[in-house]
This record gives sequence, structure tokens and C-alpha cells, in this order.
Amino acid sequence: MRRHRMQNDRHYDGGAMRIIAVLCAVWLLAPGHAASAQAYPTKPIRLVIHFPPGGPTDIVGRAVAQKLTEAWGQQVIVDNRPSAGGIVGVEAVVRSSPDGHTLLFATGGSMSIAPAFNPKLPYNVFKDLAPVSLVVINPQILVFHPAFPPNSVKELVALAKSRPGTINYASVGPGSPNHLGMEMLKSMAGIDMVHIPYKGTAPALTDLLAGQVSLMFNSMPSVLPQVKSGKLKGIAVGSAKRSPAAPDIPTVAESGVPGFDYVTWYGLFAPAATPRAIIAKLNAQVVSMLAEPELAQRLAVQGADPQSSTPEGLARYMHEEHERWKKVIKSAGIKAE
Repeated sequence: MRRHRMQNDRHYDGGAMRIIAVLCAVWLLAPGHAASAQAYPTKPIRLVIHFPPGGPTDIVGRAVAQKLTEAWGQQVIVDNRPSAGGIVGVEAVVRSSPDGHTLLFATGGSMSIAPAFNPKLPYNVFKDLAPVSLVVINPQILVFHPAFPPNSVKELVALAKSRPGTINYASVGPGSPNHLGMEMLKSMAGIDMVHIPYKGTAPALTDLLAGQVSLMFNSMPSVLPQVKSGKLKGIAVGSAKRSPAAPDIPTVAESGVPGFDYVTWYGLFAPAATPRAIIAKLNAQVVSMLAEPELAQRLAVQGADPQSSTPEGLARYMHEEHERWKKVIKSAGIKAE
């Protein structure tokens, strides 16, 4: 249902083109802003990504940077700032000049989950950033080590109920999306498993592949190659619908946990005071490039689902996700360390 709402935002939420048309009319009343937007960008753009190079967020972010560079003839320079769980990167954008030449490519984990998990962030994502557009919905996949006996979600639930508190699952850290996704599964299925947190995807996957932990949720681009090679068992996807990248893998919801819906997402943001005309120009470009078959296919091969939105649609989605994960965090008794 949440993905359906985002699709509605893309096509029916006032419509990106309708909003842009209204903004064009506003520009006529404010010629200074119109001139600024028409000239934008006037210099290279810095795109801050708060994850290390080479990961799924970086891959999609660089594809966005390349398309913006091609469209506008101004280089879009990727600036990876993964320190402090992404806080450094987000803060760098919040404190930058609001002229559209510093942008943030961010995940739902930083925009919706982190504010619920850590109330002491040095910024307020809902006030200090201006949403531009959703870019990708990223289905998560539940993977097991090949030696772990269950071969379905139903079998996992049955085993966990027979051996409560003995099955270990990995995450990339406390409060991370894959930690909370598993906590939501535990709550909805009524099972008890032990959380083993790691400092990033690489060490978590290393131990999962070695059989030191039995299972984890992770982004499809990160683990689909291991599933296809047989190094991991792909059990179920967290999204409400099956992924076109792995159509034979069922959803968690159809595997015995009705209503389960867990995805991550990436979006484009600017500093809060960025002129609305520039936000509209950026949004129109993102909507246009995600409609290109070449880019959509390139992202889909990795398991990502390209989806644009209006700025207002992304703002609403952020709030909805924030409220949903806040309930999961409270129910699981998870606290920032």
C-alpha cells in the first residue's frame, strides 16, 4: 500500500508537471527568482552521499550525478561522506549555501529512521532540508546461510518458536533499516531471535557467508549476486510486491506474515532555504531522467525500483515512514547507544 501511495504521488499527487506550471506562474510575479532558476546551475554541483563508494546508495547516486551532468552541462561531483553513520554528510548539506549547488542523496534510514532513533541529531531533517524527489524504492531481501535448515518464512517462524532466543541474525548496526526490518518481522510473527550488530554491510555479509550468523535482511543489490551463485538462500523480499529482479522469490507477506512491508528508499534533497524555483527545476529533471528506459533498466537490474515523486509527496512519505518506524523502535525497546 505504501508503494501504491508513492506511485499515486508520482502520477496524481497534483502531478509534477502541474506543480511546475504553477511555479512558472509564480516566477512571472518574481522575475528575480525566475532568472535565477533559468540560469541554474551556474557552476559545478556537489552531490553529497553519506555512504562509502561502491555500495548500492553510491551506485544509484552516481547514476543520478551522471544524468544531471549530461542534462545541464555542468559537472556534478560526488562527495562521499560516510562518517558518523551519515550524520557528517547530512550536516554538511544542511550548513551549505542554499543555492542548489550542494545537494544530498540520502536514504530513508537517515531521513525517517535516524530522527526516530536518535533525538539528539545536530539537525532536523524535516525543517533543515528541502525534499526534491524520491529516486528509488529498494526492496530488501531476507537471506539465509545455506546450512540454515529453514527454506521459507513459515519454516523460520516454526523453528524460532520451537527454539526461542537461539537464532542469530545480523544487521549493519543498531537502529539500521535491516535491524528494524527484522524487529518488525519478529513482532508480527511473534518470534524471538538474537540481534548481532555489525559496523557495516561488508563485515555482516562476511560472517553470514561464513555461517557465523544464520540470516539477515539486506538490500537486493548487495546480496542478489550471492543468491544467484548459491552462496546464500534468497527466502523472501520485504516489499509488498515481488521484485522484477527476482520474480521467483516470494514476499514475506505471502509467506505467512500478512501485511509485512519493508523497503528502503533513496531521495534527493537540498538545503531548506533553496529557492522553490530551483527545487522545481531539479524535480522536473529527476522526473524526466527516471522516465528514461536506459536508466530505469540499469537500476532495475540491480533490484532497485525507480520512482520519482513531487517534493510534497516525498515530504509526506518521509513523515509516514518516520511515524511507522518510531512505533517499531518503541515496541522493540531500541535505544540509541
